[in-house]
Amino acid sequence: MNNIGVILFDIDGVIRSVENSYRLSLKKTVYQFCGWDPSYRDIDNAKNEGIWNNDWDLSLELIKRHIKSENLKLKPPQRKDIIRCFEDFYFGGNPNKDSNNWSGFIRNEELLVEKEFFTLLSINRISWGFVSGAESASAKFVLEKRLKLESPPLIAMGDAPDKPDPQGFLDLASKLSESSLGYANVPIAYVGDTIADINTVSNAKKRIPSQKFISIGVAPPHLHLKSRMKERISYESKLKDAGADLILNTVNDLKNIDIDFFKKLQE
Repeated sequence: MNNIGVILFDIDGVIRSVENSYRLSLKKTVYQFCGWDPSYRDIDNAKNEGIWNNDWDLSLELIKRHIKSENLKLKPPQRKDIIRCFEDFYFGGNPNKDSNNWSGFIRNEELLVEKEFFTLLSINRISWGFVSGAESASAKFVLEKRLKLESPPLIAMGDAPDKPDPQGFLDLASKLSESSLGYANVPIAYVGDTIADINTVSNAKKRIPSQKFISIGVAPPHLHLKSRMKERISYESKLKDAGADLILNTVNDLKNIDIDFFKKLQE
């Protein structure tokens, strides 16, 4: 085996900023159905519950909570209507057709890494891939069209059960390490920005306790403003409390890791 470790990445909030795309689509979808515009703090607080990895489901949940708290005489929309509304805001076109025709909020996304980042990981004999709750069209758009990665290893929405179920994470980790998961395998890390991501690794540890898994957390980009430092510290503390082994300032801190990085985390 040539590689010395495997790192898998969440995409939203780690590889790209989604404050003005996915989260904005969520906000506008909720407003569309109940007249309430949830704040980004409202969304963060809900995601910190550790079970809302799917933004369609979170949109519906926030609508239901608002209807109940305000005692509104509204009937919650069906999930299919949530999806249709959300996708119209996010893609602004058919997600299964040419991305050149998309006009939605997906066009607002800022990349948080460059292609060179993954080249450096490979040079350091670190295998890498992606486990994301994003739709396949969205994930491939950022990885293949914008970052210019060729056939990146990817588990996207629908390829495996939603996080924090670890099945997709375990499947891709096993494939990239080219070995059965267990005590003799290389360390496997996962980088995510939500408690659901941290819980995914915790659940993987429970399923295969002999394998060395490393949970790495990073606060999403919207919390890196100086004015939101207190919120970021609180958010990172919650990631740590949930079981993160390491908190990064930015995913780019991983650019020059080597075998010593993995050895240190195993001490």
